[in-house]
Amino acid sequence: MTKKTILPKKKPPRGKYKWTLLGLLCVAFFFHQGDRAIYGVVATEIEADLNLTKSDIGLVAAILFWTIALMTPVAGYLGDVFRKKVMITGALIFWSLTTTLTALSRGVFSLAMLRSVATGGSESFYAPPAYALLANFHKKTRAMAMSIHQAALYLGIMTSGFFGGFIAKQWGWRSVFFVYGGVGIIIGALFIYLLKDERDFADEDGEEQAETKPVWENPLHSLSIIFRKPTSLLLTIGFTAIVYVNNAYLTFAPGFLEEKFDISREQAGTYAMFYHHAAALVGVLIGGRLSDKLASKVVGGRLRIQMVTMFLGAAAIVYMSLGNTLVAACVGMTVFGFFRGLYESNTHASLFDVIEPKYRSSAVGAMVMFAFLIGATAPWLMGVLADSGKTLSSIFASYALAYVIGGFAVAIALIFFFKKDRIIEELD
Repeated sequence: MTKKTILPKKKPPRGKYKWTLLGLLCVAFFFHQGDRAIYGVVATEIEADLNLTKSDIGLVAAILFWTIALMTPVAGYLGDVFRKKVMITGALIFWSLTTTLTALSRGVFSLAMLRSVATGGSESFYAPPAYALLANFHKKTRAMAMSIHQAALYLGIMTSGFFGGFIAKQWGWRSVFFVYGGVGIIIGALFIYLLKDERDFADEDGEEQAETKPVWENPLHSLSIIFRKPTSLLLTIGFTAIVYVNNAYLTFAPGFLEEKFDISREQAGTYAMFYHHAAALVGVLIGGRLSDKLASKVVGGRLRIQMVTMFLGAAAIVYMSLGNTLVAACVGMTVFGFFRGLYESNTHASLFDVIEPKYRSSAVGAMVMFAFLIGATAPWLMGVLADSGKTLSSIFASYALAYVIGGFAVAIALIFFFKKDRIIEELD
Protein backbone atom coordinates (compact mmCIF):
# COMPACT_ATOMS: atom_id res chain seq x y z
CA MET A 1 0.00 0.00 0.00
CA THR A 2 1.42 3.34 -1.02
CA LYS A 3 1.87 5.77 1.81
CA LYS A 4 -0.03 9.00 1.27
CA THR A 5 2.10 12.12 1.31
CA ILE A 6 0.56 15.13 2.98
CA LEU A 7 2.14 18.39 1.94
CA PRO A 8 2.24 21.22 4.45
CA LYS A 9 -0.34 23.88 3.81
CA LYS A 10 1.25 26.74 1.92
CA LYS A 11 1.00 30.02 3.73
CA PRO A 12 0.03 33.08 1.69
CA PRO A 13 2.83 35.66 1.22
CA ARG A 14 2.85 38.10 4.11
CA GLY A 15 3.53 41.06 1.82
CA LYS A 16 0.43 40.35 -0.28
CA TYR A 17 -1.82 39.45 2.63
CA LYS A 18 -1.27 42.84 4.25
CA TRP A 19 -3.63 44.36 1.65
CA THR A 20 -6.18 41.57 2.14
CA LEU A 21 -5.95 42.24 5.87
CA LEU A 22 -6.58 45.94 5.26
CA GLY A 23 -9.65 45.14 3.17
CA LEU A 24 -11.11 42.84 5.83
CA LEU A 25 -10.53 45.34 8.62
CA CYS A 26 -12.12 48.08 6.51
CA VAL A 27 -15.28 45.97 6.24
CA ALA A 28 -15.31 45.42 10.01
CA PHE A 29 -14.68 49.10 10.75
CA PHE A 30 -17.40 50.14 8.31
CA PHE A 31 -19.99 48.32 10.40
CA HIS A 32 -18.29 49.23 13.67
CA GLN A 33 -18.79 52.92 13.01
CA GLY A 34 -22.05 52.65 11.08
CA ASP A 35 -23.47 50.72 14.02
CA ARG A 36 -22.36 53.46 16.42
CA ALA A 37 -23.72 56.28 14.24
CA ILE A 38 -27.24 54.92 13.70
CA TYR A 39 -28.15 55.92 17.26
CA GLY A 40 -27.73 59.61 16.42
CA VAL A 41 -29.62 59.19 13.15
CA VAL A 42 -32.74 57.80 14.88
CA ALA A 43 -32.30 59.58 18.23
CA THR A 44 -35.29 61.91 17.79
CA GLU A 45 -37.52 58.95 16.89
CA ILE A 46 -36.29 56.99 19.92
CA GLU A 47 -36.89 60.06 22.08
CA ALA A 48 -40.50 60.33 20.93
CA ASP A 49 -41.30 56.61 21.01
CA LEU A 50 -39.83 55.94 24.47
CA ASN A 51 -40.90 59.32 25.91
CA LEU A 52 -37.33 60.43 26.71
CA THR A 53 -35.74 63.87 27.11
CA LYS A 54 -32.69 65.17 25.27
CA SER A 55 -30.78 64.71 28.50
CA ASP A 56 -31.75 61.02 28.43
CA ILE A 57 -30.57 60.72 24.82
CA GLY A 58 -27.27 62.40 25.71
CA LEU A 59 -26.87 60.26 28.84
CA VAL A 60 -27.23 57.02 26.87
CA ALA A 61 -24.50 58.24 24.49
CA ALA A 62 -22.33 59.27 27.44
CA ILE A 63 -22.66 55.83 29.06
CA LEU A 64 -21.65 54.27 25.73
CA PHE A 65 -18.48 56.33 25.59
CA TRP A 66 -17.69 55.78 29.28
CA THR A 67 -18.02 52.05 28.73
CA ILE A 68 -15.64 52.28 25.79
CA ALA A 69 -13.22 54.28 27.93
CA LEU A 70 -13.21 51.66 30.70
CA MET A 71 -13.07 48.57 28.48
CA THR A 72 -10.61 49.66 25.79
CA PRO A 73 -7.55 49.58 28.10
CA VAL A 74 -8.42 45.99 28.95
CA ALA A 75 -8.75 45.23 25.24
CA GLY A 76 -5.46 47.01 24.56
CA TYR A 77 -3.54 44.95 27.08
CA LEU A 78 -5.10 41.67 25.94
CA GLY A 79 -4.38 42.63 22.32
CA ASP A 80 -0.67 42.55 23.12
CA VAL A 81 -1.04 39.13 24.77
CA PHE A 82 -3.59 37.06 22.82
CA ARG A 83 -4.22 36.43 19.15
CA LYS A 84 -5.47 39.59 17.53
CA LYS A 85 -7.64 37.83 14.94
CA VAL A 86 -9.60 36.04 17.68
CA MET A 87 -10.25 39.29 19.54
CA ILE A 88 -11.31 41.17 16.41
CA THR A 89 -13.66 38.43 15.18
CA GLY A 90 -15.19 37.87 18.62
CA ALA A 91 -15.79 41.60 19.07
CA LEU A 92 -17.49 41.88 15.67
CA ILE A 93 -19.88 39.01 16.34
CA PHE A 94 -20.74 40.10 19.87
CA TRP A 95 -21.37 43.79 19.14
CA SER A 96 -23.55 42.81 16.19
CA LEU A 97 -25.59 40.53 18.45
CA THR A 98 -26.12 43.25 21.07
CA THR A 99 -27.00 45.78 18.35
CA THR A 100 -29.77 43.44 17.25
CA LEU A 101 -31.01 43.18 20.83
CA THR A 102 -31.03 47.00 21.16
CA ALA A 103 -34.16 46.96 19.01
CA LEU A 104 -35.98 45.40 21.98
CA SER A 105 -35.37 48.40 24.29
CA ARG A 106 -38.41 49.68 26.18
CA GLY A 107 -37.00 52.59 28.19
CA VAL A 108 -33.87 54.54 29.08
CA PHE A 109 -32.49 51.76 31.32
CA SER A 110 -32.76 48.93 28.80
CA LEU A 111 -31.55 51.25 26.04
CA ALA A 112 -28.47 52.18 28.07
CA MET A 113 -27.73 48.56 29.06
CA LEU A 114 -28.08 47.13 25.54
CA ARG A 115 -26.83 50.06 23.48
CA SER A 116 -24.21 51.54 25.78
CA VAL A 117 -22.88 48.85 28.10
CA ALA A 118 -23.20 45.67 26.02
CA THR A 119 -22.58 47.10 22.55
CA GLY A 120 -20.02 49.70 23.65
CA GLY A 121 -18.12 47.16 25.73
CA SER A 122 -17.84 44.66 22.89
CA GLU A 123 -16.95 47.34 20.31
CA SER A 124 -14.04 48.31 22.56
CA PHE A 125 -12.24 45.06 21.77
CA TYR A 126 -11.87 45.91 18.08
CA ALA A 127 -9.67 48.99 17.75
CA PRO A 128 -6.55 48.18 19.84
CA PRO A 129 -5.74 44.81 18.23
CA ALA A 130 -6.84 46.03 14.78
CA TYR A 131 -4.53 49.06 14.73
CA ALA A 132 -1.64 47.07 16.18
CA LEU A 133 -2.15 44.34 13.57
CA LEU A 134 -2.17 46.88 10.76
CA ALA A 135 1.00 48.50 12.08
CA ASN A 136 2.78 45.15 12.24
CA PHE A 137 1.94 44.32 8.61
CA HIS A 138 2.41 47.85 7.22
CA LYS A 139 5.61 49.78 7.85
CA LYS A 140 6.50 51.86 4.80
CA THR A 141 2.79 52.19 4.01
CA ARG A 142 1.59 52.59 7.61
CA ALA A 143 -0.13 55.97 7.44
CA MET A 144 -1.67 55.16 4.06
CA ALA A 145 -3.05 51.84 5.36
CA MET A 146 -4.45 53.48 8.48
CA SER A 147 -5.92 56.27 6.38
CA ILE A 148 -7.75 53.78 4.19
CA HIS A 149 -8.94 52.01 7.35
CA GLN A 150 -10.12 55.36 8.73
CA ALA A 151 -11.93 55.99 5.44
CA ALA A 152 -14.09 52.97 6.24
CA LEU A 153 -15.17 54.81 9.40
CA TYR A 154 -16.42 57.76 7.37
CA LEU A 155 -18.14 55.56 4.81
CA GLY A 156 -19.88 53.67 7.61
CA ILE A 157 -21.15 56.87 9.19
CA MET A 158 -22.07 58.50 5.87
CA THR A 159 -24.16 55.58 4.74
CA SER A 160 -25.74 55.23 8.18
CA GLY A 161 -27.24 58.69 7.74
CA PHE A 162 -28.93 57.64 4.51
CA PHE A 163 -29.72 53.96 5.13
CA GLY A 164 -30.55 54.43 8.80
CA GLY A 165 -32.89 57.30 8.01
CA PHE A 166 -34.50 55.41 5.12
CA ILE A 167 -35.03 52.17 7.06
CA ALA A 168 -36.41 54.07 10.06
CA LYS A 169 -38.82 56.00 7.84
CA GLN A 170 -40.11 52.80 6.23
CA TRP A 171 -40.24 50.39 9.17
CA GLY A 172 -39.37 52.33 12.34
CA TRP A 173 -36.20 52.85 14.37
CA ARG A 174 -36.10 49.31 15.77
CA SER A 175 -35.66 47.83 12.28
CA VAL A 176 -32.43 49.81 11.85
CA PHE A 177 -30.78 47.92 14.71
CA PHE A 178 -32.10 44.58 13.41
CA VAL A 179 -30.58 45.18 9.96
CA TYR A 180 -27.16 46.44 11.09
CA GLY A 181 -26.82 43.77 13.74
CA GLY A 182 -27.86 40.93 11.45
CA VAL A 183 -25.43 41.86 8.68
CA GLY A 184 -22.61 42.19 11.23
CA ILE A 185 -23.21 38.67 12.54
CA ILE A 186 -22.91 37.24 9.01
CA ILE A 187 -19.65 39.11 8.38
CA GLY A 188 -18.26 37.95 11.72
CA ALA A 189 -18.90 34.33 10.72
CA LEU A 190 -16.87 34.88 7.52
CA PHE A 191 -14.01 36.42 9.51
CA ILE A 192 -13.53 33.12 11.35
CA TYR A 193 -12.13 31.70 8.10
CA LEU A 194 -10.65 34.75 6.39
CA LEU A 195 -8.85 36.82 9.04
CA LYS A 196 -5.19 36.03 9.84
CA ASP A 197 -2.58 37.53 12.15
CA GLU A 198 1.17 37.30 12.70
CA ARG A 199 1.13 33.73 13.98
CA ASP A 200 -0.38 32.48 10.72
CA PHE A 201 2.82 33.58 9.00
CA ALA A 202 5.30 32.08 11.45
CA ASP A 203 8.19 30.17 9.85
CA GLU A 204 8.06 26.38 10.09
CA ASP A 205 11.31 26.38 12.07
CA GLY A 206 9.71 28.60 14.68
CA GLU A 207 11.97 31.58 14.01
CA GLU A 208 9.08 34.06 13.86
CA GLN A 209 6.91 32.12 16.27
CA ALA A 210 8.97 33.27 19.22
CA GLU A 211 7.99 36.85 18.49
CA THR A 212 4.28 36.04 18.42
CA LYS A 213 3.84 33.95 21.58
CA PRO A 214 1.80 35.55 24.38
CA VAL A 215 3.94 37.51 26.82
CA TRP A 216 2.32 38.47 30.12
CA GLU A 217 3.58 41.71 31.63
CA ASN A 218 2.41 43.96 34.41
CA PRO A 219 -0.81 45.49 32.98
CA LEU A 220 -0.16 48.83 34.66
CA HIS A 221 3.28 48.98 33.07
CA SER A 222 1.84 48.32 29.60
CA LEU A 223 -1.17 50.63 29.91
CA SER A 224 0.83 53.51 31.37
CA ILE A 225 3.05 53.64 28.28
CA ILE A 226 1.44 56.82 26.89
CA PHE A 227 2.00 58.66 30.19
CA ARG A 228 5.72 57.89 30.29
CA LYS A 229 6.51 59.94 27.19
CA PRO A 230 5.47 63.60 26.94
CA THR A 231 4.82 63.34 23.20
CA SER A 232 2.37 60.44 23.51
CA LEU A 233 0.57 62.16 26.39
CA LEU A 234 0.20 65.41 24.44
CA LEU A 235 -0.97 63.51 21.35
CA THR A 236 -3.57 61.87 23.57
CA ILE A 237 -4.80 65.32 24.62
CA GLY A 238 -5.13 66.21 20.94
CA PHE A 239 -7.04 63.00 20.26
CA THR A 240 -9.29 63.73 23.24
CA ALA A 241 -10.28 67.03 21.64
CA ILE A 242 -11.18 65.21 18.43
CA VAL A 243 -13.24 62.62 20.31
CA TYR A 244 -14.98 65.25 22.45
CA VAL A 245 -16.36 67.12 19.45
CA ASN A 246 -17.04 63.97 17.41
CA ASN A 247 -19.12 62.39 20.17
CA ALA A 248 -21.34 65.45 20.39
CA TYR A 249 -21.54 65.70 16.60
CA LEU A 250 -22.65 62.09 16.11
CA THR A 251 -25.35 62.43 18.74
CA PHE A 252 -26.78 65.89 18.02
CA ALA A 253 -25.74 67.09 14.53
CA PRO A 254 -28.92 65.78 12.86
CA GLY A 255 -31.00 67.40 15.63
CA PHE A 256 -29.06 70.66 15.17
CA LEU A 257 -30.03 70.86 11.49
CA GLU A 258 -33.60 69.77 12.20
CA GLU A 259 -33.99 72.40 14.94
CA LYS A 260 -32.32 75.31 13.19
CA PHE A 261 -33.61 74.89 9.63
CA ASP A 262 -36.88 73.00 10.17
CA ILE A 263 -36.07 70.15 7.78
CA SER A 264 -37.20 66.53 7.95
CA ARG A 265 -35.47 63.95 10.12
CA GLU A 266 -34.34 61.99 7.06
CA GLN A 267 -32.85 65.09 5.43
CA ALA A 268 -31.14 66.17 8.65
CA GLY A 269 -29.57 62.74 9.18
CA THR A 270 -28.38 62.50 5.59
CA TYR A 271 -26.91 66.03 5.46
CA ALA A 272 -25.21 65.81 8.86
CA MET A 273 -23.60 62.44 8.23
CA PHE A 274 -22.90 62.68 4.49
CA TYR A 275 -21.29 66.09 3.89
CA HIS A 276 -19.07 66.00 6.96
CA HIS A 277 -17.85 62.45 6.50
CA ALA A 278 -17.51 62.62 2.71
CA ALA A 279 -15.08 65.51 3.21
CA ALA A 280 -13.35 63.63 6.03
CA LEU A 281 -12.94 60.69 3.65
CA VAL A 282 -11.15 62.92 1.13
CA GLY A 283 -9.03 64.45 3.89
CA VAL A 284 -7.95 61.13 5.38
CA LEU A 285 -6.94 59.68 2.00
CA ILE A 286 -4.94 62.77 1.10
CA GLY A 287 -3.47 62.95 4.60
CA GLY A 288 -2.24 59.35 4.61
CA ARG A 289 -0.04 59.66 1.54
CA LEU A 290 1.05 63.18 2.49
CA SER A 291 1.95 62.00 6.00
CA ASP A 292 4.12 59.07 4.85
CA LYS A 293 6.03 61.31 2.45
CA LEU A 294 6.42 64.22 4.86
CA ALA A 295 7.43 62.00 7.79
CA SER A 296 10.24 60.47 5.70
CA LYS A 297 11.67 63.90 4.94
CA VAL A 298 10.76 66.17 7.88
CA VAL A 299 11.12 65.31 11.57
CA GLY A 300 7.68 65.48 13.16
CA GLY A 301 5.93 65.76 9.80
CA ARG A 302 2.81 63.99 11.03
CA LEU A 303 2.50 66.29 14.05
CA ARG A 304 2.83 69.36 11.84
CA ILE A 305 -0.20 68.24 9.84
CA GLN A 306 -2.18 67.57 13.01
CA MET A 307 -1.35 70.92 14.60
CA VAL A 308 -2.42 72.99 11.57
CA THR A 309 -5.62 71.03 10.94
CA MET A 310 -6.84 71.42 14.53
CA PHE A 311 -6.67 75.21 14.41
CA LEU A 312 -8.34 75.35 10.99
CA GLY A 313 -10.95 72.81 12.13
CA ALA A 314 -11.88 75.04 15.08
CA ALA A 315 -12.69 77.90 12.71
CA ALA A 316 -14.80 75.58 10.57
CA ILE A 317 -16.83 74.43 13.60
CA VAL A 318 -17.70 78.03 14.46
CA TYR A 319 -18.72 78.74 10.86
CA MET A 320 -20.87 75.59 10.75
CA SER A 321 -22.60 76.48 14.00
CA LEU A 322 -23.34 80.13 13.37
CA GLY A 323 -24.18 80.04 9.65
CA ASN A 324 -27.60 81.53 8.94
CA THR A 325 -28.49 79.26 6.03
CA LEU A 326 -28.60 75.51 5.50
CA VAL A 327 -26.01 75.87 2.74
CA ALA A 328 -23.64 77.69 5.10
CA ALA A 329 -24.07 75.03 7.77
CA CYS A 330 -23.38 72.25 5.27
CA VAL A 331 -20.31 74.06 3.95
CA GLY A 332 -19.06 74.40 7.52
CA MET A 333 -19.70 70.69 8.16
CA THR A 334 -17.80 69.85 4.98
CA VAL A 335 -14.73 71.97 5.77
CA PHE A 336 -14.74 70.77 9.38
CA GLY A 337 -14.86 67.18 8.11
CA PHE A 338 -11.96 67.70 5.70
CA PHE A 339 -9.65 68.99 8.44
CA ARG A 340 -10.80 66.25 10.79
CA GLY A 341 -9.84 63.69 8.12
CA LEU A 342 -6.37 65.19 7.71
CA TYR A 343 -5.84 64.97 11.45
CA GLU A 344 -7.16 61.44 11.84
CA SER A 345 -4.98 60.11 9.01
CA ASN A 346 -2.14 60.56 11.52
CA THR A 347 -3.77 59.67 14.85
CA HIS A 348 -2.23 56.23 15.29
CA ALA A 349 0.72 56.62 12.93
CA SER A 350 2.03 59.58 14.94
CA LEU A 351 1.47 57.73 18.22
CA PHE A 352 3.35 54.68 16.93
CA ASP A 353 6.29 56.96 16.02
CA VAL A 354 7.02 57.14 19.77
CA ILE A 355 5.72 53.74 20.97
CA GLU A 356 7.58 50.41 20.77
CA PRO A 357 5.81 47.72 18.69
CA LYS A 358 5.20 45.36 21.62
CA TYR A 359 3.17 48.03 23.45
CA ARG A 360 1.11 49.40 20.55
CA SER A 361 -2.19 47.70 21.33
CA SER A 362 -1.87 48.80 24.96
CA ALA A 363 -1.03 52.33 23.86
CA VAL A 364 -4.15 52.53 21.71
CA GLY A 365 -6.22 51.23 24.62
CA ALA A 366 -4.80 53.79 27.03
CA MET A 367 -5.25 56.63 24.54
CA VAL A 368 -8.88 55.70 23.89
CA MET A 369 -9.56 55.36 27.63
CA PHE A 370 -8.25 58.84 28.34
CA ALA A 371 -10.06 60.39 25.37
CA PHE A 372 -13.42 58.73 25.94
CA LEU A 373 -13.53 59.27 29.70
CA ILE A 374 -13.48 62.98 28.96
CA GLY A 375 -15.19 62.86 25.56
CA ALA A 376 -18.12 60.90 26.95
CA THR A 377 -19.33 64.01 28.77
CA ALA A 378 -19.74 65.95 25.51
CA PRO A 379 -23.17 64.61 24.38
CA TRP A 380 -24.51 64.52 27.93
CA LEU A 381 -23.46 68.13 28.57
CA MET A 382 -24.89 69.20 25.22
CA GLY A 383 -28.21 67.57 26.12
CA VAL A 384 -28.28 69.28 29.53
CA LEU A 385 -27.51 72.69 27.98
CA ALA A 386 -30.16 72.15 25.30
CA ASP A 387 -32.80 71.26 27.90
CA SER A 388 -31.88 74.44 29.80
CA GLY A 389 -32.89 76.55 26.81
CA LYS A 390 -29.62 77.07 24.91
CA THR A 391 -29.66 76.37 21.18
CA LEU A 392 -27.66 73.52 19.69
CA SER A 393 -26.16 76.11 17.35
CA SER A 394 -24.54 78.13 20.16
CA ILE A 395 -23.43 74.99 22.01
CA PHE A 396 -21.67 73.58 18.95
CA ALA A 397 -19.86 76.90 18.44
CA SER A 398 -18.49 76.78 21.98
CA TYR A 399 -17.16 73.26 21.41
CA ALA A 400 -14.61 74.68 18.93
CA LEU A 401 -12.53 75.57 22.00
CA ALA A 402 -11.70 71.86 22.38
CA TYR A 403 -9.96 71.90 18.99
CA VAL A 404 -7.94 74.97 19.97
CA ILE A 405 -6.72 73.24 23.14
CA GLY A 406 -5.84 70.12 21.15
CA GLY A 407 -3.90 72.16 18.60
CA PHE A 408 -1.75 73.74 21.30
CA ALA A 409 -1.08 70.31 22.86
CA VAL A 410 0.25 68.93 19.56
CA ALA A 411 2.31 72.09 19.01
CA ILE A 412 3.99 71.70 22.40
CA ALA A 413 4.78 68.04 21.64
CA LEU A 414 6.30 68.96 18.27
CA ILE A 415 8.42 71.84 19.54
CA PHE A 416 9.73 70.42 22.82
CA PHE A 417 9.52 66.62 23.00
CA PHE A 418 9.15 64.72 19.73
CA LYS A 419 12.82 64.56 18.70
CA LYS A 420 13.73 63.00 22.03
CA ASP A 421 10.77 60.60 22.22
CA ARG A 422 10.61 59.24 18.68
CA ILE A 423 11.56 55.68 17.78
CA ILE A 424 13.56 54.97 14.63
CA GLU A 425 12.01 51.79 13.22
CA GLU A 426 13.70 49.62 10.61
CA LEU A 427 11.50 49.54 7.50
CA ASP A 428 10.82 46.39 5.50
